[in-house]
Amino acid sequence: MLVVHHLSNSRSHRILWLLEELDVPYEIKFYERQAGSHTAPEALKDIHPLGKSPVVTEADRVVAESGAIIDYIVRRHSQGRLVPPQESWLYDEYVQWLHYAEGSAALPLIMKGTVAHLGDTWRPLKRHVDAELQNHLGYIDQSLAGHDYLVGDAFSAADVQLSFIGELAAFRTDRSQFKHLDAWVHRFQQRPAYQAAVHKGGPYALGNS
Repeated sequence: MLVVHHLSNSRSHRILWLLEELDVPYEIKFYERQAGSHTAPEALKDIHPLGKSPVVTEADRVVAESGAIIDYIVRRHSQGRLVPPQESWLYDEYVQWLHYAEGSAALPLIMKGTVAHLGDTWRPLKRHVDAELQNHLGYIDQSLAGHDYLVGDAFSAADVQLSFIGELAAFRTDRSQFKHLDAWVHRFQQRPAYQAAVHKGGPYALGNS
Protein backbone atom coordinates (compact mmCIF):
# COMPACT_ATOMS: atom_id res chain seq x y z
CA MET A 1 0.00 0.00 0.00
CA LEU A 2 1.09 3.57 -0.65
CA VAL A 3 2.30 5.51 2.36
CA VAL A 4 2.29 9.30 2.17
CA HIS A 5 4.85 10.90 4.46
CA HIS A 6 2.83 14.01 5.16
CA LEU A 7 4.24 17.20 6.64
CA SER A 8 1.72 19.58 8.15
CA ASN A 9 0.87 22.64 6.03
CA SER A 10 2.94 21.57 3.05
CA ARG A 11 2.84 20.58 -0.59
CA SER A 12 2.05 17.02 0.44
CA HIS A 13 -1.61 18.01 0.73
CA ARG A 14 -1.69 17.72 -3.08
CA ILE A 15 -0.75 14.05 -2.90
CA LEU A 16 -3.52 13.22 -0.43
CA TRP A 17 -5.97 15.08 -2.65
CA LEU A 18 -4.90 13.18 -5.78
CA LEU A 19 -5.27 9.84 -4.02
CA GLU A 20 -8.72 10.83 -2.82
CA GLU A 21 -9.72 11.82 -6.37
CA LEU A 22 -8.58 8.42 -7.63
CA ASP A 23 -9.99 6.50 -4.64
CA VAL A 24 -6.65 4.76 -4.20
CA PRO A 25 -6.07 3.19 -0.75
CA TYR A 26 -3.23 4.82 1.19
CA GLU A 27 -1.83 5.38 4.64
CA ILE A 28 -0.59 8.65 6.12
CA LYS A 29 2.47 9.00 8.30
CA PHE A 30 2.31 12.41 9.96
CA TYR A 31 5.24 14.74 10.60
CA GLU A 32 5.13 18.07 12.43
CA ARG A 33 7.31 21.05 11.66
CA GLN A 34 10.03 21.88 14.17
CA ALA A 35 9.20 24.60 16.66
CA GLY A 36 10.82 27.92 15.89
CA SER A 37 12.29 27.14 12.48
CA HIS A 38 9.09 25.56 11.09
CA THR A 39 11.33 23.26 9.04
CA ALA A 40 10.73 19.58 8.41
CA PRO A 41 11.80 17.21 11.21
CA GLU A 42 15.00 15.20 10.97
CA ALA A 43 12.91 12.02 10.93
CA LEU A 44 12.07 12.62 7.27
CA LYS A 45 15.73 12.01 6.42
CA ASP A 46 15.18 8.41 7.46
CA ILE A 47 12.82 8.15 4.49
CA HIS A 48 14.72 10.20 1.90
CA PRO A 49 18.16 11.87 2.18
CA LEU A 50 16.77 15.35 1.44
CA GLY A 51 14.45 15.20 4.42
CA LYS A 52 11.64 16.91 2.52
CA SER A 53 7.93 16.28 2.09
CA PRO A 54 6.08 14.99 0.17
CA VAL A 55 7.59 11.55 -0.10
CA VAL A 56 5.68 8.38 -0.84
CA THR A 57 6.76 4.82 -0.25
CA GLU A 58 5.29 1.67 -1.74
CA ALA A 59 6.88 -1.71 -1.15
CA ASP A 60 10.61 -1.03 -1.68
CA ARG A 61 10.07 2.16 -3.71
CA VAL A 62 10.71 5.67 -2.42
CA VAL A 63 9.51 8.56 -4.59
CA ALA A 64 10.19 12.24 -3.82
CA GLU A 65 9.27 15.53 -5.56
CA SER A 66 5.61 16.44 -6.06
CA GLY A 67 5.65 16.23 -9.85
CA ALA A 68 7.39 12.85 -9.87
CA ILE A 69 5.01 11.54 -7.21
CA ILE A 70 1.95 12.66 -9.15
CA ASP A 71 3.34 11.09 -12.32
CA TYR A 72 4.08 7.86 -10.44
CA ILE A 73 0.59 7.64 -8.96
CA VAL A 74 -1.13 8.45 -12.25
CA ARG A 75 0.93 5.90 -14.21
CA ARG A 76 0.58 3.10 -11.71
CA HIS A 77 -2.78 3.67 -10.06
CA SER A 78 -5.09 5.89 -12.12
CA GLN A 79 -6.11 3.43 -14.86
CA GLY A 80 -6.12 6.33 -17.29
CA ARG A 81 -8.08 8.72 -15.09
CA LEU A 82 -7.11 12.39 -14.62
CA VAL A 83 -4.69 12.34 -17.54
CA PRO A 84 -5.29 12.90 -21.29
CA PRO A 85 -4.48 10.13 -23.78
CA GLN A 86 -0.74 10.02 -24.42
CA GLU A 87 -1.14 10.30 -28.19
CA SER A 88 -3.02 13.60 -27.90
CA TRP A 89 -1.70 17.17 -27.86
CA LEU A 90 -3.53 17.63 -24.57
CA TYR A 91 -1.13 15.15 -23.01
CA ASP A 92 1.83 17.35 -23.98
CA GLU A 93 0.02 20.33 -22.50
CA TYR A 94 -0.64 18.32 -19.34
CA VAL A 95 3.06 17.45 -18.99
CA GLN A 96 4.00 21.11 -19.44
CA TRP A 97 1.77 22.18 -16.53
CA LEU A 98 3.04 19.29 -14.43
CA HIS A 99 6.64 20.55 -14.74
CA TYR A 100 5.84 24.26 -14.86
CA ALA A 101 4.38 24.35 -11.35
CA GLU A 102 7.66 23.75 -9.53
CA GLY A 103 10.05 24.45 -12.41
CA SER A 104 9.07 28.10 -12.98
CA ALA A 105 5.95 29.24 -11.16
CA ALA A 106 6.98 28.44 -7.58
CA LEU A 107 10.21 30.47 -7.47
CA PRO A 108 8.78 34.03 -7.50
CA LEU A 109 6.18 33.05 -4.91
CA ILE A 110 8.83 31.61 -2.59
CA MET A 111 11.13 34.56 -3.22
CA LYS A 112 8.32 37.01 -2.46
CA GLY A 113 8.09 35.62 1.05
CA THR A 114 11.88 35.87 1.46
CA VAL A 115 12.47 39.38 0.14
CA ALA A 116 9.60 40.78 2.18
CA HIS A 117 11.92 40.65 5.20
CA LEU A 118 14.81 42.44 3.47
CA GLY A 119 15.58 46.15 3.74
CA ASP A 120 15.52 48.94 1.14
CA THR A 121 18.94 47.93 -0.16
CA TRP A 122 17.22 44.98 -1.79
CA ARG A 123 14.62 47.10 -3.58
CA PRO A 124 15.82 46.16 -7.11
CA LEU A 125 15.47 42.47 -6.27
CA LYS A 126 12.01 43.10 -4.82
CA ARG A 127 10.92 44.83 -8.03
CA HIS A 128 12.24 41.92 -10.08
CA VAL A 129 10.39 39.38 -7.93
CA ASP A 130 7.16 41.40 -8.19
CA ALA A 131 7.51 41.56 -11.97
CA GLU A 132 8.07 37.81 -12.20
CA LEU A 133 5.11 37.19 -9.92
CA GLN A 134 2.84 39.26 -12.13
CA ASN A 135 4.22 37.55 -15.23
CA HIS A 136 3.57 34.01 -14.02
CA LEU A 137 0.23 34.61 -12.34
CA GLY A 138 -0.88 36.55 -15.40
CA TYR A 139 0.10 33.62 -17.62
CA ILE A 140 -1.90 31.16 -15.53
CA ASP A 141 -4.85 33.55 -15.36
CA GLN A 142 -4.88 34.03 -19.13
CA SER A 143 -4.63 30.26 -19.68
CA LEU A 144 -7.73 29.73 -17.53
CA ALA A 145 -9.84 32.37 -19.30
CA GLY A 146 -12.96 30.63 -20.53
CA HIS A 147 -11.98 27.32 -18.91
CA ASP A 148 -12.85 25.63 -15.64
CA TYR A 149 -9.57 23.70 -15.55
CA LEU A 150 -6.12 23.78 -17.13
CA VAL A 151 -6.15 21.02 -19.73
CA GLY A 152 -8.96 20.72 -22.23
CA ASP A 153 -11.43 22.08 -19.67
CA ALA A 154 -11.40 18.75 -17.83
CA PHE A 155 -10.06 18.34 -14.32
CA SER A 156 -6.71 16.54 -14.36
CA ALA A 157 -3.70 15.81 -12.18
CA ALA A 158 -2.15 18.98 -13.63
CA ASP A 159 -4.70 21.00 -11.64
CA VAL A 160 -3.64 19.14 -8.52
CA GLN A 161 0.02 19.89 -9.16
CA LEU A 162 -0.51 23.61 -9.87
CA SER A 163 -2.97 24.07 -7.00
CA PHE A 164 -0.22 25.02 -4.53
CA ILE A 165 0.73 27.96 -6.76
CA GLY A 166 -2.82 29.27 -6.89
CA GLU A 167 -3.31 28.89 -3.17
CA LEU A 168 0.00 30.45 -2.15
CA ALA A 169 -0.71 33.41 -4.44
CA ALA A 170 -3.41 34.55 -2.01
CA PHE A 171 -0.73 34.96 0.67
CA ARG A 172 1.84 36.69 -1.54
CA THR A 173 -0.27 39.14 -3.55
CA ASP A 174 -3.81 40.30 -4.24
CA ARG A 175 -5.02 37.22 -6.08
CA SER A 176 -8.39 38.82 -6.83
CA GLN A 177 -6.76 40.82 -9.62
CA PHE A 178 -6.38 37.50 -11.45
CA LYS A 179 -10.08 36.66 -11.65
CA HIS A 180 -9.79 33.42 -13.65
CA LEU A 181 -7.05 32.08 -11.39
CA ASP A 182 -8.99 33.08 -8.29
CA ALA A 183 -12.17 31.39 -9.53
CA TRP A 184 -10.21 28.24 -10.38
CA VAL A 185 -8.83 28.00 -6.83
CA HIS A 186 -12.26 28.40 -5.26
CA ARG A 187 -13.64 25.86 -7.73
CA PHE A 188 -11.16 23.09 -6.95
CA GLN A 189 -11.30 23.74 -3.22
CA GLN A 190 -14.97 22.78 -3.31
CA ARG A 191 -14.29 19.35 -4.78
CA PRO A 192 -15.28 16.56 -2.34
CA ALA A 193 -11.90 14.83 -2.72
CA TYR A 194 -10.09 18.06 -1.81
CA GLN A 195 -12.23 18.40 1.31
CA ALA A 196 -11.62 14.76 2.21
CA ALA A 197 -7.85 15.32 1.95
CA VAL A 198 -8.09 18.28 4.31
CA HIS A 199 -10.12 16.20 6.75
CA LYS A 200 -7.65 13.30 6.71
CA GLY A 201 -4.46 15.33 6.49
CA GLY A 202 -5.28 17.80 9.22
CA PRO A 203 -5.32 21.62 9.23
CA TYR A 204 -4.14 23.14 5.97
CA ALA A 205 -3.63 26.91 6.10
CA LEU A 206 -3.60 27.37 2.32
CA GLY A 207 -7.04 25.78 2.16
CA ASN A 208 -8.42 29.03 3.56
CA SER A 209 -7.19 31.00 0.57
